[in-house]
Amino acid sequence: MPRSIFLDPTSCPTDIQLTEALGENYRFWETLRDGALKSGKVESEGWYFGGKKFGWSYRISDKKRVLIYLLPRDGFFKVAFVFGEKAIEEVKKSTINSHLIEELIAAKKYAEGKGIRFAIKSKEETIDALEFLRVKLEF
Repeated sequence: MPRSIFLDPTSCPTDIQLTEALGENYRFWETLRDGALKSGKVESEGWYFGGKKFGWSYRISDKKRVLIYLLPRDGFFKVAFVFGEKAIEEVKKSTINSHLIEELIAAKKYAEGKGIRFAIKSKEETIDALEFLRVKLEF
C-alpha cells in the first residue's frame, strides 16, 4: 500500500514540494481544500505527522472533528472521511459512485464511526469526494 511520500518528521511539506509531488493532480487537492474552506465551518487546517509508518497528512477540521483528511502520495493523493450513522444514511441517498457507498457501508465500525479512504486521480473521483464532504459538513 502506498504511503505518504513525506516521511521526515522534522520537515513539514511545503506548497512547492506538494505541487511537485502531486503534479497535475494538485488541482484536485486545491478543489477539495477550497471546498472545505469555503464552507465557513473550518476552524483549523494543517499538516500532521502520523509517525514513520504514515508520514505527513493534511487535516481540515471544524470545532469538534476532522472534516477531511488529504493524504499525499507519489503523483496523486488519497482522501479520507469518517461518518456516523446519520451521515451514512445521507451518503446512501447521494450521487456518489455506488462502489464507494458499498465500501463505506461494509467498513468496520469504530467509536467515531465508519471510515472510507480512496485515491483522487480524476475529476470524477473529486466530485465524489466533494459530495462526501458536503455530507460531512451537514452531519
